[in-house]
Amino acid sequence: MMAPVIKKIFWLTFFSIAMGYMESAVVVYLREIYYPNGFQFPLVIIPPGIGLTEIFREAATVIMLVGIAVLTGKTASQKFAYFLFCFAIWDIFYYIFLKILIGWPESLFTWDILFLIPLPWVGPVIAPCFVLLVMILLAGSIEYFHEKGINTKISRKEWMLFIMGSIVVIISFVWDYFHFISQSKVAAADSIQPESNHIFYEISTYVPESFNWGIFLAGEVIIILGLWNFIRRMRMS
Repeated sequence: MMAPVIKKIFWLTFFSIAMGYMESAVVVYLREIYYPNGFQFPLVIIPPGIGLTEIFREAATVIMLVGIAVLTGKTASQKFAYFLFCFAIWDIFYYIFLKILIGWPESLFTWDILFLIPLPWVGPVIAPCFVLLVMILLAGSIEYFHEKGINTKISRKEWMLFIMGSIVVIISFVWDYFHFISQSKVAAADSIQPESNHIFYEISTYVPESFNWGIFLAGEVIIILGLWNFIRRMRMS
């Protein structure tokens, strides 16, 4: 019975690693074009068409991860677990391949731009890596109890903790940039409109100053509380 599961996890892992390489390859090309002397803040101003393409590429990546999870999982919770697992493996190997290909990041505390939707997320590389490990732990817990024949439906309380914790973590990633545009008196709504001719104009003058570890850790604690509640409830089933 375990053989089909192992085979499934193997192919999900293999798929996610391949996606991680594709993502890193795109970044290598972009950095060769726009950062020939090495990536650093502030970001260079890119043409609106390229910026819009990058935003849709990120959205397409998430859709692909959702798609493979929906096609592979049987129950709603298992599909959610497979999405978390694939997302985590993809992102971890994205950084691994960048390190192999171009020697970046220099360390786990190197600042990176993590996401662009709906506005730039920034933070040291170690922060998303910690999030990814928690995602793998949650995905593994769901799959473990699912294979034991236990109903792994996530409770309303656990969903609330996962969603609330995720929102708090996202706030930590956008906190410094939002503070920057507030200080520079630039309307946040204007800075995230993809149709603007000045896409990424404000971030082209932005240099990260500090990461709000307090907010980040608070969000992670909330998520871990949800995970702990899920595991405890499964053990009592």
